[in-house]
Formats: sequence, C-alpha cells, structure tokens
Amino acid sequence: MKTYCRNLIAFSFLLLLSFGPANSQSLKKSYEKYFDIGAALGVREASGTEKRAYPILDKHFDSLTPENLMKWGSIHPRLDEYNFGPMDNLVELAEKLDARVVGHTLVWHNQTPNWVYEDENGELLSKEALLLRMEDHISNVVGRYKGKVHGYDVVNEAFFDDGQYRTSKWYNAAGKDFIKRAFIKANQIDPDTELYYNDYNMWKPEKRDAAIELAKELREEGIRIDGIGMQGHYGLESPSIEIIEASIVKIAEAGFKVMFTEVDIDVLPNPVNRHGADIDATFEADESYNIYKEGLPEEVQVQLVQRYKELFELFMKHQDKITRVTFWGIHDGGSWLNNWPMPGRTAYPLLVDKDYKEKRDIIDTLIRVTEQ
Repeated sequence: MKTYCRNLIAFSFLLLLSFGPANSQSLKKSYEKYFDIGAALGVREASGTEKRAYPILDKHFDSLTPENLMKWGSIHPRLDEYNFGPMDNLVELAEKLDARVVGHTLVWHNQTPNWVYEDENGELLSKEALLLRMEDHISNVVGRYKGKVHGYDVVNEAFFDDGQYRTSKWYNAAGKDFIKRAFIKANQIDPDTELYYNDYNMWKPEKRDAAIELAKELREEGIRIDGIGMQGHYGLESPSIEIIEASIVKIAEAGFKVMFTEVDIDVLPNPVNRHGADIDATFEADESYNIYKEGLPEEVQVQLVQRYKELFELFMKHQDKITRVTFWGIHDGGSWLNNWPMPGRTAYPLLVDKDYKEKRDIIDTLIRVTEQ
C-alpha cells in the first residue's frame, strides 16, 4: 500500500510537471502573440553537428540569427570566393523549425578583411570603387537568400557612444554615403525583406539620438529603413530599466520598429565595468575577474532571474513597439562573453547552461510575465 501511494504521488508530480502552466509552455509559444523570440547560432548549431541544440531551438525560438556566419570575413573571405555553406545550413534549419531568419550583418567595420578596402596593389580604394565593392557583396549575399530572410541588420555599429560617426575605414572613405548606399542596394535586391540599423549601448541618449537622426535622414531621402536594433548586452544593474525604456519610446515615436537584437546579461565584473559590445576594448586575462569558475552562487542566480524578469516586463509593456527579442547565443558555453572583455571567463548570461540544460527558473519566470 505504501509503495502504491508513493508511486501515485510520483505519478501525480510528473503530471503536474507535464501540464503545469510554466513547464508545458515554451518561450516562443508564450510570446507568439507579442513578438518573436530569437537566438544567435554558430556553425555547429546551424549545421546540426551540435545535436543538443535542436530541441532547445525547436522548443523556444521562432527567429534565428547567424552570430558570425554572415559577417563579411566568414561569408566572403576572399575577393572571388564566397562561403555560403554555413549560412545555407542555417536557412535550411530555419525552414525545418518554421522560424524567421534575420541576416547579420551586411556592413560592419569589424570582421571585414583588409582586402575589401584595397586594390590589387594593396592601395586603398577610392570612395566609388569601395562602394561598388560593397554593393557587389550585398547583391550576392542578399540575392542568394532573397525571399528567405525576414530582415537584415544592414549596417552595424556606425556610431561611437557619444553619437559621433565611428571613424571606420568605411566612414573615412565614404562618409555617410556607405550607409545610404548599403540600404539602397539591399532594398533593390530584395524589396520584401525588412532593413534595420543595429548598434550597442542604444540606451545612451547621444548614441540613440544619432541613430534616430540617421534613420530619419534616410527616410527623408526616400531610402527605406524599417527598424532600429538595440543590442541588449546588459549587466545585472546597469543600464536602468527607465533609461532603456526611454530609448524604446523615442525610437518608436520617430516611426521605426524596435527590436532587441543581442540580449545577454553579464554577471561578471570587468576592469572598467564596461557593458556594450565594443569587441576592440579588451584586456589581458585576469583571474580576479573570473570569480564564478565553479558555478554561479544562488544569490547571483536570483539577481539574474530578477533582471531578466524586469527586462521582459518592460518588453511586454511596449509589445506594440517591439517586434523581436533575440538572445545572443543558445547556451552559456557558447557565449562570446566567455572571451570578452578578457579571455578565459566563465560566463552565465543566457537561458541555457553550458551543458544545454534549461535554466527553468529564468524560463518559467519569463513565461509567467505573459500571464500577468
């Protein structure tokens, strides 16, 4: 009799796990009426080599972004050579999962080979020659995936945090024209895909306002731009919810869609308490900043859950303005934060741990946000 009762209790508990509100729902199902839930993928996940990724993607995500697969150095490593295979795999995977694809990114100052800016003699190209090379790249990439990509981060990170244009090789050669020509060409090749500008630290008023002014200038000149991506590389306490909200509202009031494109939360300290995503701002490895090598303390995990809860409550508050929230990675072990701003860190920024186990405390909390 005791054995029967124990088995009945165990069975009842399993039924509760199976049919309880939080455990039976996925993120994408919970948020499907509000906005897409996305993840950034690497080569192994996109190709299917990492088998543990598939059930996580299938369960929780309805938007896929290539973390590095579409950046110029990966997809177009040499003048007459394109490496479309990994991106083809991602598109094929998205079709199987019935997920949208977001292209990232067509033009960026980083991960772009030096040959892009040079002629056969190693001399810098003229403005027009460089822009033609850029347009040819966009034509080939966007043309290949025409009708298969929902939207593109056309230009990435063209501003410094103070709102000044980044003095990249693109800007030094062509000024704002490289941005305008990139959007024009992308629209010409696939007029049905959405076009975005994307940047980090968009909670900073100077940077946010500069991006809005650029987008308005494009629109006034008849150049299509649909939205502005706010990369969500945040810390446990900074930036404040209020300052993030101010940028959501201001971008939307200017008439542009808002998407959170690279969401993760860094729980680790760094030498200058830097947030954002300036990958050039790196430091030598220092174990004094790698303080959770054996696992995240419970009190920090509680903070992480609360931070995600506050963010998603904000996103739900502005569901009419936000079209997508994309996590920058699938699991902790694959996060770029293990190597930024210094190598060798043990990071815990995402919803799945390094062993591909769901962090149910975070996921269930985010699901419950939709039930409030």
